[in-house]
Amino acid sequence: MTGQLFCEVLILNHSTTVPKNWEQMDDNALVQRAQEGEREAFGELVRRHRSRMYGYARAITREPFLAEDIVQDALVKAFLHLGKLVEADKFLPWVHRIVRNQAFTRLKKTSAREHAFSQLAPMLSSKGDESREWGDLDRILDRLGRTAGDKAEAYLSPEEAYTQKETLEILSGIIGCLKPRERRIFESHFFEQLSPQEIAGLFELSSANVYQIISRSRKKVIQERTRITVGSYIRMRKDMGEMKTVIVANHEKLTEAQSWTTAADGLYAMLKAAGETMTHSMAMGLTGHAFRINIVPSSVHIAGPTAYSFAGVLSRGLENLGYQSAFVDGMSGKLGTNANLLDPASLSREAMDRRGINRLLPEALDLIHRSLDKGIPVLAWDLFLPEFGLIYGYDDERRLLHACECGKTETLEYEKLGRGVMEEIFVLALAGGGKTAFKQRLGRALAMILEHYDGQEKEDSTGSVKGLAAYDAWIGAFRGGEIEPNGNAYNIAVVRDARNHAVRFLNEAAEQLAADGDIAGNSPDIPDLFRKAAYEYNEMLGHFSVLKDLFPFPQGGHPDDSDASAKAISLLELIKNSEQTATGYLRELSELLR
Repeated sequence: MTGQLFCEVLILNHSTTVPKNWEQMDDNALVQRAQEGEREAFGELVRRHRSRMYGYARAITREPFLAEDIVQDALVKAFLHLGKLVEADKFLPWVHRIVRNQAFTRLKKTSAREHAFSQLAPMLSSKGDESREWGDLDRILDRLGRTAGDKAEAYLSPEEAYTQKETLEILSGIIGCLKPRERRIFESHFFEQLSPQEIAGLFELSSANVYQIISRSRKKVIQERTRITVGSYIRMRKDMGEMKTVIVANHEKLTEAQSWTTAADGLYAMLKAAGETMTHSMAMGLTGHAFRINIVPSSVHIAGPTAYSFAGVLSRGLENLGYQSAFVDGMSGKLGTNANLLDPASLSREAMDRRGINRLLPEALDLIHRSLDKGIPVLAWDLFLPEFGLIYGYDDERRLLHACECGKTETLEYEKLGRGVMEEIFVLALAGGGKTAFKQRLGRALAMILEHYDGQEKEDSTGSVKGLAAYDAWIGAFRGGEIEPNGNAYNIAVVRDARNHAVRFLNEAAEQLAADGDIAGNSPDIPDLFRKAAYEYNEMLGHFSVLKDLFPFPQGGHPDDSDASAKAISLLELIKNSEQTATGYLRELSELLR
């Protein structure tokens, strides 16, 4: 009976003439019809999901022919027991459990006959000096593999045995990246537990050289581990039938630069893809970017505008709108370099190749895939230079990301993510939420803005001064005479542009509150406070425009010139006074809108 059903299932698997009405049914309906005896309905379920079942079995066994057998066995079992499935909408998880159980059963039966490491040295003899075996890594791994096999028979579940086997295979591949001498020293230190001083005596090296070799070997091992992990991740996607090319819809419009604040541009693109219809200025205001100022003392370094905790500030900005975020944070906490002053060769793909693979790359790729599969682009740092960009697509077969940064649209190989000038990685994606009332969004945003102005934002290690105190640092830099012209001009351009969006945001916010009926009759001061705050920011905008002409970007002008410096100090003092006044209005608004 089983053999007959097995043949019938095979016929269903390879049928190419499935009636059109079966294709139009959802899984629930097909399961119900199959339970009623309609074999064609089961055939359609098999046609839809067989590749995923095979990918799942292949991911467990790593053996294509064994995976094929497991799928066939699982299909027979599923066909025989379909009537026991109570919840039709649970068909796919149910059949996956059958595949998994079949796979582990087959692995358990074959584990005693299979060697875990056929690529390693021949199996050890039970005779001889075993102490010398432990000085050779291949033999160590082989011994570990045999020990794991013995334990698997006696103690481990098939799933645990498979996991241990895979781990040992990966370890073998990782250690293979070391040169012979590096490998011997690595083995001596990590397996024989010899101190660097003892190793120095054995290899006739200085202790300093041994430390260097151990450090270099450790980095190589970490690099190789990351490379292998990425490869395994891609193979898993292939085995699961998830190898795809995905490009987010309307990415041309999403990647248009609309401000000097690249983080805000990226967040706005993500919000638009999620269905938000607000303006860019509204997004900059609600996420706090229209009101930010970060100044690096003394130099007014170009990295000032991005000298803050990405994870804290960006996720908080999205929380203002009711969104949760997910991120991979591999930031060093150091100030970025000025890419405008670097040798262009350091920004090339060849330069990326010389840098190490980022250890957080596998996590970042997983987050990118999950977000793009939902049609939402991902914010990323330092794709081509130290700024924020947008990842809007991927191609698994070619291992390429489609990205745009500062108007530059290019592809980036998977393994080059996180290998920019700073060798940092930061990727942020939306993780749900939204649909929050505007008044609530505005209240959260005002609280965040005031914390920034008051210097209460979470500290970071960049050394930048934030909020109103940043103006004192900026003025002090002009008096100190050590300002970097290009960086100073960039800071002026970024803050000036942000304040322009602040004016628009305040006007739009007042209109939105009125339209929503959220300006109560007992709060007649609210429209006036918005108007007064917008006026102050508009005044700042005028002063910043004069500064922009004095110190144009990218040339930067002459901030060390005494006349130019005196003029700049005077303008910054006027701007600070206006911003302090505006902050007072925002504080009143925050109280009234609670």
